[in-house]
Amino acid sequence: MVSLRAPEFWWRKAGGRAALLYPAGAIYGAVASQRMKRPGYRAEIPVLCIGNPTLGGAGKTPTAIALGEWLKREGRKVFFLTRGYGGREAGPLLVDLSKHDAAAIGDEAPLLAAIAPTIVAQDRAAGAKLAEASGAEIVVMDDGFQNPSLTKDFSVLVVDGDRGIGNGLVFPAGPLRAPLDPQFKLAQAMIVVGEGGAGEKAARLAKEDGLPTLRAKLIADPASAGELKNKHVLAFAGIGTPEKFFRSLEAAGAIVVETRSFGDHHRFGETDAAMLLAQAKAGGLDLATTEKDLARMRGDDTLKTLSEQSKVLRVRLALEDEQRFLAAIANSLKV
Repeated sequence: MVSLRAPEFWWRKAGGRAALLYPAGAIYGAVASQRMKRPGYRAEIPVLCIGNPTLGGAGKTPTAIALGEWLKREGRKVFFLTRGYGGREAGPLLVDLSKHDAAAIGDEAPLLAAIAPTIVAQDRAAGAKLAEASGAEIVVMDDGFQNPSLTKDFSVLVVDGDRGIGNGLVFPAGPLRAPLDPQFKLAQAMIVVGEGGAGEKAARLAKEDGLPTLRAKLIADPASAGELKNKHVLAFAGIGTPEKFFRSLEAAGAIVVETRSFGDHHRFGETDAAMLLAQAKAGGLDLATTEKDLARMRGDDTLKTLSEQSKVLRVRLALEDEQRFLAAIANSLKV
């Protein structure tokens, strides 16, 4: 699998390379907008979708997990549905963590499956049908907002506070998966994760379009934060925004001495492991990484030493107005 790294010009004021790619983005955006209008399979149970308007990480999986945990507390039999990006299995399949590793089911599925039954399916409609047949009462989708094959009952767009919508242009000129207006019209809420002027701008645009916006932040799990407090670490991550992870480590009390950033969904290899282990040993540093990165390493014998020696900072999503958000979902779905 190819690891992805978003080009820096996506996050700057449009011009230069973005301007050159604008015609391609306009064509891509027109096609994406039309595609999103196609009718999809209407499941017999409610479908909640957590997506984001841009490419790259924004906090979808922590948001999906937070929603799934709330539904479980409400006594609902919730199933997660994810594409399994980066995994070899096309699905639909019900994840079994004793049989399936990240190489088979992707980065997100192992994290979701630790919370509730999880289905991996590139065909989202087929995944929803399997959830129905397996006794699900509600489906929570991690990603797939722009995919029209499955009709959603309530969709939430998640935006990173630091990066927002970038230069506001559609791929490949910018990070947007489709023009904003049609995305806003298909969503019922937007969550801005973390602080930042870019997130404020995205929130203003959403409000102007009549889309309710909420604030959230990622909070470190106290137990994992305690293991890293005052530790001198070499932090590494292959996620959409590794810088956010490095800042979270510092906020948790770790002393970040060195950092190594890899592309999103990076599949670590023997060379990576040898390099990271050698650098940590040379500097007398502890290794620290994300849950997603650790999940990606598990099951690979060549990465066993790296995974065993890496401490993980686990995070959870905290909504500033959780009750308002949950009430909106409950009212919409009558859950």
